[in-house]
Amino acid sequence: MPGAKGGSILNSVILCGRLTKDPDVRQTNSGKVYARMTLAVDRRKAKDGQQQADFPTLIAWGKTAEFAEKYLFKGKKILVEGNLQTGSYEKDGVKHYTTDVLVDNIEFADSRRQDDGGDFGGNDDIPY
Repeated sequence: MPGAKGGSILNSVILCGRLTKDPDVRQTNSGKVYARMTLAVDRRKAKDGQQQADFPTLIAWGKTAEFAEKYLFKGKKILVEGNLQTGSYEKDGVKHYTTDVLVDNIEFADSRRQDDGGDFGGNDDIPY
């Protein structure tokens, strides 16, 4: 159990879902590459049978951001590992709160056949 012996609690999250749009990859003023993405993550079905989803914002830096730019796209099913970061900002006198996932690792969650419609040609550079 995390934190049982050392007294500290581990901030770790694993999510599986589909990207709602292509990653938005940019650079900071100092030249660091980062990617922002939104992941649609299904919840367990409610008692009334309705499916609901959450849409956490993912932030990847460096090589992980470059990977996202090269291989990820809207609708791609992925598994991400990272940690939660909360923050706040004020806009027009209203305080807004944020919760982001800082991504450490991204893995494909689609099978190759689902991902490219069964045509195995032309995707040899995608690491499966």
